[in-house]
This record gives sequence, structure tokens and C-alpha cells, in this order.
Amino acid sequence: MPHLALYTFGVLTSPLADPSPRTDEFYAIGEAVYRRISQHPGYLAHAEAADGDRGVLFEADWGAWGEFAVPAWYGKGRTAETAALAATLSLWTDPRSAFDAVYTGPHRTALTRRYDWFERAGQPNHTCWWVGDEVTPTWQDGVSRLEHLHDHGPAPRAFTFSRSFAPDGTPVRAS
Repeated sequence: MPHLALYTFGVLTSPLADPSPRTDEFYAIGEAVYRRISQHPGYLAHAEAADGDRGVLFEADWGAWGEFAVPAWYGKGRTAETAALAATLSLWTDPRSAFDAVYTGPHRTALTRRYDWFERAGQPNHTCWWVGDEVTPTWQDGVSRLEHLHDHGPAPRAFTFSRSFAPDGTPVRAS
């Protein structure tokens, strides 16, 4: 049975290593949100760096999730001191489960604060696609799907919660 891959990407207003209270707040909320999301029905897994270092993205060992990558439009730093981005890569049983996890509970509350932490962007901030049940998507998969969504709009290759497709490529209505 196929699984839904979900990649999210946002450019932060300040580097992850910034010692400001706003950055600390983002981390504190993010850690709590991820704990809750990992307990949500339909959640399967998410990319985690083997070393677990906060703010280390490009240099981290991501195991089967592959080398960390970002969309071409990201123009900020790539070191632990300068990186100003937040990205997630996760696996779900279906779009409804992922949607519910993102738009309810603590993540919904965090979304109301997103412009305290993230720049407003003209690019999509998430994309979904289907993978086989034994497939672990990579960061590069997520980037290429997000760029495809940006360039071509929703399609079976890369879609959004509001314009989704079934594993066979058939458009499905958002519930």
C-alpha cells in the first residue's frame, strides 16, 4: 500500500543559531509540535539527523533520507551559524491524517504565529506525493517535488492538501 510523503519548507526571518527569544520560542514550540505529530494517527516516520544537533542541516547524517537539500530559491546560509530555514520530510498513511495533524492541535496554533518566524514567500511551502510502502523519500525528492509544484502547479507528481491526487493519479476532492 502506498504512503504519502510530505515535504515542508520555509525561510526563517533569522538564522537558526540566532540566540534571540523569538528563535528560542520557535525551537520550543517546534519540539512540542513534533512530539504531538509523531503520536497522530496515520503518522509513520520523519527525517531525523543521526546526530540530532539543533540547527545542523547540511552537514548532518540523515541516513536513508539522503543528503539534505533545499530548493533553488533558498538564498541564505548553509552553515550551522547562518542557515535560516525550517524543513520537514515525513511519511503518512494518507492525506487526511497528514492534513489533520498539520491543521489541528498545537501545529495549528503554531501556524497562527508563522509570520513571527517565517518570511512571506511566493513559493509553495509544502508538497505531497505517493511512494511505495518500502520507499523512504529523500530530501532531494522533496525539493524536486516542491520545485515541480512551483513551476507546474498541482499534479500527481507533486500536489497540495487542497488539490490532491490518489495513488493512481486520479484527482480527489479535499474533504
